[in-house]
Amino acid sequence: MNNRKYKIIMLTILVVCVFIIAIVELAGISDHSLGWWRDRHRGEASLYDRHNDRYYHGDIYPEETLSRSELVKKMQKTTMQFYETKYSFGVVRQGSTVKHAFRFKNTGQHPLMIAKSDVSCNCTVSGFPNDAIAPGQEGEITVELNTTGIVGWQEKSVTVHSNAMPESVVIKIDADIQ
Repeated sequence: MNNRKYKIIMLTILVVCVFIIAIVELAGISDHSLGWWRDRHRGEASLYDRHNDRYYHGDIYPEETLSRSELVKKMQKTTMQFYETKYSFGVVRQGSTVKHAFRFKNTGQHPLMIAKSDVSCNCTVSGFPNDAIAPGQEGEITVELNTTGIVGWQEKSVTVHSNAMPESVVIKIDADIQ
């Protein structure tokens, strides 16, 4: 009889855990929530859609990253050239925020669109054009370094993904934070 009670208690705990996981996933609370529910209700307003500025410092919200990346993948390949790929802020006072714009040009024959940018840490933020850049036109990617809580020589990178060849380009910033 003791073994039977143990099995019932364990089964009850298992059922409750599965139920809680299902609620968390369906509510979208988890960072790894099931995408099918959100995709099914894409036409409805979400928390992300209610945000006035859908692009927060250039980072696309997760549900938009996939669709934008898929769109960029289908675009014809082009080329882009940065005027510089590394910028040094020199000596910077700790606690300050410094910013630099990396200018680039669409040197190809087709529109250029940036899919996303990956930053090397949370202290760098990049902003980039939302629309496609026509052939021969220029754009810029803004990189910001918040020096709060960091000291010493720092080098950070931003990987820019686009429909250009090569698909990704790394731009870097550095600073001596004192």
